[in-house]
This record gives sequence, structure tokens and C-alpha cells, in this order.
Amino acid sequence: MRFLFVHGTGVRRERHDRLFALVRERLTARFPEARVDSCYWGDRFGATLGAGGRSVPGLRPAAGSAPDAVDAETAEWTLLLADPLCELRVLAEAGWADGGQDPYGPAGGDDDAFAMPGVQPAGVRVLALLAGLPPAPPHPGDELGALLHGTGLAAGFPAALTAAADSAEAARAADRATGEPQARELATALARAVTAGALAAAGADADCTGAERDRLVELLTTRLGGDARVPGARAAAVLGRLAMRVTTQPLLNAWRGSLTVGATPALGDILRYQARGHDLREFLHARIAAAPGPTVLIGHSLGGIALVDLLALAAARGEAVPGTELLVTVGSQAPFLYELGALTALEPGAKLPYGFPRWLNVYDRQDVLSYLAGPVFPGDPRITDHEIGSRQPFPACHSAYWKQDALYERIEQAVAEAEIG
Repeated sequence: MRFLFVHGTGVRRERHDRLFALVRERLTARFPEARVDSCYWGDRFGATLGAGGRSVPGLRPAAGSAPDAVDAETAEWTLLLADPLCELRVLAEAGWADGGQDPYGPAGGDDDAFAMPGVQPAGVRVLALLAGLPPAPPHPGDELGALLHGTGLAAGFPAALTAAADSAEAARAADRATGEPQARELATALARAVTAGALAAAGADADCTGAERDRLVELLTTRLGGDARVPGARAAAVLGRLAMRVTTQPLLNAWRGSLTVGATPALGDILRYQARGHDLREFLHARIAAAPGPTVLIGHSLGGIALVDLLALAAARGEAVPGTELLVTVGSQAPFLYELGALTALEPGAKLPYGFPRWLNVYDRQDVLSYLAGPVFPGDPRITDHEIGSRQPFPACHSAYWKQDALYERIEQAVAEAEIG
């Protein structure tokens, strides 16, 4: 009997050798007479950045080019989308200190001290205007309503309006806005909070340009009795400095680089396989046929996808892969791709062809890259799903299968059930 291990996505030589040494040791302990081989494909069929990452903006600046400019406005809105109330929080905590001092520096004056007894602060009036706005999006015939509907923000507008109006941050900032200049700034901060909340709720469904966003803020500010942003406004200065620190363009370039280049082996292998999987399947076929069976194929992650494709395509042609008696997929996405209609070998709803071997599919509920095979091929007696719990969160659980005795015990049971000698 022979075992052939096929590794998953993102694995390269050093990682493969460590992983396969573990798998071989554990299998040999249970099957001392078996031959345990590996099919390493990472270098030959794995993804690489053929142009060295030149497609990634900012990753490799041209020689002599100026550094990317920091877009302060985009940086501010990045913070607002993450926390629509962050600007109001600055005003609630810092107020409007004399001389425009930094609220996180030495303490300045407190505007609350100048509030006249019995006189309602100007900011409370602004907050009352916000609370009085209709919770439903204005009619599309109204400019504000037309913008909300045209940008995809109408659905999230009522909740964003309520969240800002009812927030403790807005109430505290309103109490501290004792004069008209502070009230105008508060009106703008509230308008930005509502707009940011609606944008955050819409997420990827938002269809809003920067100009449309700014017009929404302007229209809301006007309805709250404000006008354009006050030059040198306190919250703007604090938020702007913070935004510049945490969302500068060089940092964004670093994030893009780490997400793009760092993810290339893992995500890139999957994309490359979807586009050019034929060569890898031919390579696997040759490795399987190179030694006499019976053979147990063990595929991890993308390795399992490739094996399911290979075996199903061969069986559909009436050309069973020589010697294959059992397929074991571990943490595989093959069932999910089949359900999506993205599995090369099978159309959605199609049955596994005659000649497809027994299939043991091992998954972990914490592993978001593992899926159930039985429910998408209902009634097929060849398929068995088996759950293993590593007690590890994702992504660690995606690789934790190989140190668990439960995996090898279940493989041993499947070999016995298939009567493979």
C-alpha cells in the first residue's frame, strides 16, 4: 500500500519538508509496511509575482520619483468610517479650550465656565435640530434625498441619524458648545458623523464620490444651522493630526504590499489553479501512476481540490486514475467550490461519476477553509465527513490537523473499511 500526500496552498519547499516529515512519521507508525510519498508542487505550479510586484501601486516607486503625498482628507474619513462618532468624542472630551490648545496637552480654559445660568447652550439647539430631522430618508425630489438615494446611503441614513443624535458624545459636546462659533463647528461634526455612519452601513454597496459625500455634509450642516467648516476648528485639528499618524500613504502602501505580496503564495496559488489547473492535475496524475497501487491520496486544502478535480474528470472519461482506492481531503474547499459552480470537474447538481473512489473528508468547524462534502452530494455512500477539533482558532486550525492523532486514527479506520492491503 502506498500513501501520496499532496500539500495545500501557499506551501513552499521549507514548509513542505517540515510538514511532510510529520505526516510521514505519523503514517509510518500506523502503517509500517506502507510506502509514504509526497507530491511537492509549490515551486513548479505555485503562484509568483512575475513582474516583481510592479502592478502594486506604491510598492516599488520609480527611481527619482517623489514620495506619495499624504491625503489628509482621505485619512480623516478613514477614521470617521471606522468610528463615525470619533470627531464628536474629541469635542465631548476636550471642549473648546482658549487659544486652540491641544486637548491632549496642558489643560486650557473650559467653556462651561462661561455658560450663563438659565441660558441654553447654543450647541443644545443644534442637537435639537438634528433630533428633529425626519428619521426616514428625505424624498428623492429633495436634494438631500436625491443624494442619499443616488449614492446608496438611503437605507443606512435613519440609523446613522439616530446613532449620532442619541449618542452621549453628541450630548456632551452640545453642552460644551456655548457660543455660535462652537455651535457651527458642532453642526459640521454632527453632519460628518451622520454621513460617515451611513457610508459605513452601506459598505461596499455605497456608490458615493468624495464630492457627493461633501455635499451631503454641507446639506446636513445647513439644516443644523451651520455653514462651512470653521477654519482651525478644534476637532478638525485633533482628528487631522491623528489621521495623519495612522493612515498616511506610506503606511497604506505598506499594508497594500503586505496584503498583496504577503498573500501571493496562499491566495495566488488558488487563483492560478483556477486559471491553469490542468498542468497541476497532469503532474499529480503522473506522480500517482508512477508507482503501483493500491494508493491512498491525502490532499490538504488546495491539494484536495486538485485531487477531487483529477479523479472526477478521469472517472467521467472512464479512465480511473491507476491504483487509487481512497481519497482523503483535509481542510478542503472542494465541496464549497462545487456548490458555487467553481469546481472544474463538476457542474452544480452533478453527481460524482462512477469510478470515483471512496472519499473521507476531514474538517474542523473553526477552520473557515474546510467544508462538508456529504450534504452537497446527498445519498452518495462513498463520501464520509469527519469532524476534528483542534481547539485552535483560524488560521492556526487550518494547519493543526497533522499533529492530531484523531486524524490518523480516522484514516486507519477508512483504510480498513476500504479493505486496502
